[in-house]
Amino acid sequence: MADAKVIPFDDDRSRTRRRPGRAARDAAVRALPGQHGPEDGSDGPRAAGPAEPLEAVAGLEAVAGPDGGAGQEPVSEGRREGWERRLAGGLAFLRRRVTGEYEVDEFGYDKELTDQVLMSLVRPLAEKYFRVDVKGVENIPAEGGALVVANHSGTLPLDGLMMQVAVHDNHPAGRHLRLLAADLVFMLPVVNELARKAGHTLACAEDAERLLLAGEIVGVMPEGFKGIGKPFSERYKLQRFGRGGFVSTALRAGVPIVPCSIVGAEEIYPMLGNAKTLARVLGIPYFPITPTFPWLGPLGAVPLPTKWTIQFGEPIPTDGYPPEAAEDPMLMFNLTDQVREQIQHTLYKLLVQRRSVFF
Repeated sequence: MADAKVIPFDDDRSRTRRRPGRAARDAAVRALPGQHGPEDGSDGPRAAGPAEPLEAVAGLEAVAGPDGGAGQEPVSEGRREGWERRLAGGLAFLRRRVTGEYEVDEFGYDKELTDQVLMSLVRPLAEKYFRVDVKGVENIPAEGGALVVANHSGTLPLDGLMMQVAVHDNHPAGRHLRLLAADLVFMLPVVNELARKAGHTLACAEDAERLLLAGEIVGVMPEGFKGIGKPFSERYKLQRFGRGGFVSTALRAGVPIVPCSIVGAEEIYPMLGNAKTLARVLGIPYFPITPTFPWLGPLGAVPLPTKWTIQFGEPIPTDGYPPEAAEDPMLMFNLTDQVREQIQHTLYKLLVQRRSVFF
């Protein structure tokens, strides 16, 4: 008759499954802090107590499976608590949205919705699709107002959203960028509400100055439709920066101007032509014709996955000028030209450093 196997009384909870091999158990026990094998002169591995399973002593679940191979890792207590906190936070967020217990500022900016929902929707596009590389974000002040001035391109204004995510996710002080948008944005249904919730406001001197004096970071793209709707043959060639209104606003508020150069947006929708008659009928600044749109229908509206770089340059201070400087046309012209030249020079430098449009 075969020899009988002795089943320890303190391991009755492991009877329903095969126990790991002795070699795996001994190795797991020796790996524990303060445990020594028989070769150290001890009596061998510590036995499990009456209410303590062997796996709790030797950590066998994380070391060996039923056949002595790699097993499944135990569920981390910290990980479970993290999921519970996320779930509780999500439910609390939904309750506040339903009951109206949330705050918006005088411009309609909803910080909680922007942080938890809108940025979460745009972030994968920046990180995974365009793979935006952010440089010099520390040039944006940690506190107080500042005016970020950037080039504009891409047929659709995705560059503004990418710049907003870049500041939101990368600034050491966690600053938020408030963009100045064209009238057309606030005339479109749904887009109007989302723009207001995300902190965008009308591109006018009054709103910009109020935001700057309140200590906000304000973003403006002076090229406007001339920049975003320019043909592909003129890519990365800055258009006229208007009449320098953004400089006047910065001077009145006494805030620095931070030039910003964006590379990668020009190629997402290569604009080969403009159906001006159709644009006039639809009441829009231009109707783009690209290699894929309108030929492929809605599929043609998918942007090309270009590699982006957003670089924030050295700030240009304005607090050293007297209050009446905002009315000096020559000073505004010089500062406008200085900002424009700095952005253009950085664009050329980034283009030289770029290996490929897509990598």
